[in-house]
Amino acid sequence: MRGRLFFFFFFLFSMQIFASSLLIPMDAEGQKNHLKAYGITYWVLTKQQKVQWLLNYRGGSFLLPDGENIRKECQIRGVSFEILSDGQAQSILDDIGSPSQNQEAVILEKAPKIAVYSPKGNQPWDDAVTMVLTYAEIPYETVYDQEVLNDKLVLFDWLHLHHEDFTGQYGKFYGTYRAFPWYIEQKQQAEALATELGFDKVSEEKKAVAMKIRNYVIGGGFMFAMCSATDSFDIALAADGVDICEPMFDGDPSEANYQNKLDFGKTFAFTDFILERNPNRYEFSSIDMTEKRRVPRETDYFTLMDFSAKWDPVPTMLCQNHTALVKGFMGQTTSFDRSQVKPTVMVLGENKINGEARYIHGIKGKGFFTFYGGHDPEDYQHRVGDPKTELELHPTSPGYRLILNNVLFPAARKKKQKT
Repeated sequence: MRGRLFFFFFFLFSMQIFASSLLIPMDAEGQKNHLKAYGITYWVLTKQQKVQWLLNYRGGSFLLPDGENIRKECQIRGVSFEILSDGQAQSILDDIGSPSQNQEAVILEKAPKIAVYSPKGNQPWDDAVTMVLTYAEIPYETVYDQEVLNDKLVLFDWLHLHHEDFTGQYGKFYGTYRAFPWYIEQKQQAEALATELGFDKVSEEKKAVAMKIRNYVIGGGFMFAMCSATDSFDIALAADGVDICEPMFDGDPSEANYQNKLDFGKTFAFTDFILERNPNRYEFSSIDMTEKRRVPRETDYFTLMDFSAKWDPVPTMLCQNHTALVKGFMGQTTSFDRSQVKPTVMVLGENKINGEARYIHGIKGKGFFTFYGGHDPEDYQHRVGDPKTELELHPTSPGYRLILNNVLFPAARKKKQKT
């Protein structure tokens, strides 16, 4: 009996010695809930424990410290994991470190504090990012114009912008929805907020907000934008000091010859674009490819670029996925005309046949920005009033994984890029 007890305790002790790491696989075969796996990783970081992100290893897997609480949390959230001994974990890291492998282990150190720029009345399902953050159980705070203009962004590591209009044209919904109660109400609320904040026009207030966000990024912040927040943000920067709004938006005519007064040197990502002058058209400028696309829905995919994990860890991190081919999806701003993306900006995902960039990334000052075209990766053509996406039905969504790559990106230990 004594011998059996000794063997039992020796076995438990041995398991504690040799099972010292948890692998969260992120390939298609090994993981049943990719989205919640990011939430587990974020949760471990909040416990002041470091995580290793294994770039290009089994879809961008995570290597976590072992612990009964972490195992239980994985089981509760439905996240697949594998228990590794010290030797097994080291063997994986040795293989990844080999110069012959396009792989890298990046240390994640601290859970980034996340802000979502959104009006107080917005429902969470109006925004793909708030939906996936909620589903992955990653906490965030909502900020809007008051907080931005009062310099509250310095409290956050990561900022998300979504279906916003920084030009003061109310999303260019005028042509179709100007008589709808929700449009009238939102316009009145925006005007009241601008007045409260000391501005004569909504367009002036929104440009001031855009400039504050610009300064946040230049100072070292991480900005992630989707849908109309991408191009309308850059348009607002280019049109700083120029009135591009027609009377139905701001009460007076636009400035004469405003197209030639745009300053593309002030933008983050886009250049040489032509603004849409017609207030009845649901379009901001020539940046967006929505009306220029000739892509059937059944063949609407974009390809993620392949980067060197050891030489270019940042774009490699942002492209981690279990597939290089991602389903396309529409939005007010669906994708970007490749010819109008600045040469200093990296294209991370593209539909090459159609000449469009879908997913781009760049550096501004000490900070970073990522623009992702489209509204909802699992709702091909989301319309006003459509029901929300149920992410329980899409736990392995490659399109949503790209969003969560950006959420974890600020947690990485900073290394100087080699290219």
